Amino acid sequence: MSDQQAGPILDGLGITLDLADGDLVASALVIAKVVREDGQVTLLIEDSEGMTWLDQYGLITAASDLIRSPRFEREGDDD
Repeated sequence: MSDQQAGPILDGLGITLDLADGDLVASALVIAKVVREDGQVTLLIEDSEGMTWLDQYGLITAASDLIRSPRFEREGDDD
């Protein structure tokens, strides 16, 4: 395995951020489903420099709560 820049990969997957002028992304956590060459599926978690496991946990917990919220709507949902 080799380290690869996430930007081109995320761009290729169509990932965008809905940011207003002046917004600053302070840190990031990427969770990726990876299919290995042999077909094995694995989970990859990478974060920005300086992020602790506690920061990771907080982002994952907040995202999970948000996604489970009945008010959460994602563009393209068929609800």
